[in-house]
Amino acid sequence: MTTIGVISDTHGSLHQGAYEALADCDYIIHAGDICNPGISRELETLAPVYAVLGNNDYNEYGPHVGRFAKPVIEGVRFLVAHYPNDVRITPLGGKALEPGEPIPNICIHGHTHIPRLEYGADARPVDFILNPGSATLPRGGFQRTIAKIEIINTRVRSIRIETFSGELVMGIEPDPINA
Repeated sequence: MTTIGVISDTHGSLHQGAYEALADCDYIIHAGDICNPGISRELETLAPVYAVLGNNDYNEYGPHVGRFAKPVIEGVRFLVAHYPNDVRITPLGGKALEPGEPIPNICIHGHTHIPRLEYGADARPVDFILNPGSATLPRGGFQRTIAKIEIINTRVRSIRIETFSGELVMGIEPDPINA
């Protein structure tokens, strides 16, 4: 099983609780508003990091961090951007997809500081749309949160949005045969 930690909107400060919550992850995805290159380096001490620029970021992270990231991890295709509209895919395509490019399984965004998990008809044509919430400045009455995605045999086993202490905020465990 592979565990992917998802974090967003750190805004220049990586809370110790977030660092500890991501310590068991095999990969980490940061959905923008990093606001400090040191945060990327600190997360890389835990696992390989895929990150995108947010509206408060500048080109200080090197050429591997841009507006979009499209990692494929254990056979699962991701599309990562900071803005929700940048990961929305319609029958006419999407801002991040080139013609003929495969549809991602999971789209991840940040920006709103409010945790969100969509699936089924709400997410189509992708399987899941995920916002992990904010690791520093939560909104909407939520606590500081991160997300974790578990993949087994190239399928999503579970997606959890949780507090730094592991308390479930929202999540799903799809049937691995039909996922």
